[in-house]
Amino acid sequence: MKLEMICTGEEVLSGQIIDTNAAWVANTLMEIGIEMQHRVTVGDRLDDLVAVFQERSKHADVIIVNGGLGPTSDDMSALAMAKAKGEELVENTQWREHLEDWFTRNHRFMAKSNLKQAWLPASAVMVDNPVGTACGFRVKLNKAWLFFTPGVPFELKHMITEQFIPFITEEFGVQQKSALEKLLTIGHGESSLADILSELTLPEGIELGYRSSMPHIEIKVFARGDKAIRNLPGVTKQVKALLGTAVVAENRPTLAAEIHHRLYQSGLSLSVAESCTGGMITSQLIDFPGSSTYLHHGLVTYSNESKVKVLGVSPQILDDHGAVSIATVEAMAQGARDILGSDFALATSGIAGPDGGSDEKPVGTVAIALATKHGIYSQMVKLPRRSRQLVRSLSTAIAYDMLRRALLEEAVIVDYPAVERFAK
Repeated sequence: MKLEMICTGEEVLSGQIIDTNAAWVANTLMEIGIEMQHRVTVGDRLDDLVAVFQERSKHADVIIVNGGLGPTSDDMSALAMAKAKGEELVENTQWREHLEDWFTRNHRFMAKSNLKQAWLPASAVMVDNPVGTACGFRVKLNKAWLFFTPGVPFELKHMITEQFIPFITEEFGVQQKSALEKLLTIGHGESSLADILSELTLPEGIELGYRSSMPHIEIKVFARGDKAIRNLPGVTKQVKALLGTAVVAENRPTLAAEIHHRLYQSGLSLSVAESCTGGMITSQLIDFPGSSTYLHHGLVTYSNESKVKVLGVSPQILDDHGAVSIATVEAMAQGARDILGSDFALATSGIAGPDGGSDEKPVGTVAIALATKHGIYSQMVKLPRRSRQLVRSLSTAIAYDMLRRALLEEAVIVDYPAVERFAK
């Protein structure tokens, strides 16, 4: 089966928005063993849409079309499909009733323009969308099934999961069995990881993939077929052994997700005092439902005055050592832990740049501390100074990893490639 995707919309084509829908679809299908082989983006021009539908339908078996199903004048996917096939648009009464019911249930006024969403190509098979107003549909053109999906991300995800995947499984037969393991790393670039793993001899049916999402690189160990799936745990174990402390999570989308899982399951509590990370440690955890069960408080103590008045940091420490120092972050972490008696407290203070550095403490210098019932663990590191955002995000990742290691009762302070640690 040859699978392609056509993404529509001027805002996507012009780069005004990043096409996260296409990335999600490709990744989701890859994880079940279905590879996308071609993707094209088209603006909101009727002739261009008609042309690309006619052209790509000669090459693919299945095409996912995303976007252009809304009620406005620039939503042209249904009309373009009808013209590509040489047929009329007809009203789907079932979807019109769905629209009327949806607006009534949500206590919203339905504009006449919304009825446009019920008009589909004459040969279209309706694809249900119970979570929105955009009607999905599929049409056979030349050799391909074109599967039309909404641009709204949560509607798209629901339709792909509940409608598209079952359809192609039935239409084209059961796909080859596959399995995937994901390893999240910090401290390495893609080329460095590839060099380390080049000594691996991979069994037939197993492939490695890399995805950069700074400050992390995700390694995907992908297996196709029964024999490869049986070999997958052993290969994953080899990869972890070669990478050592660079691996910080398994089968989690982010390190924050790993921390959330471990804190939520353990019943232990956390407080956070942030300076250079500016609330990043706290905000990433708050994204997860249930974080209130373990997160006592997150404080952004950016000024020296707030460090003294809120956290109880001694003015003498700040005078003697400066805000970016081991002594200061240890006092910040202890102060944050003492406020509510949390099991753990993290603290950060650093120079994110682009200004503010010195010969002794250049931009990228960050001090991080973790206060626990067993004592305080701390380190001061020099991070790559490519951007302010990278310094903050890598500082957050190192802080999370210190906490993760403490939760696992492992060594809290470890070396990371490309991260230089200052001597205490």
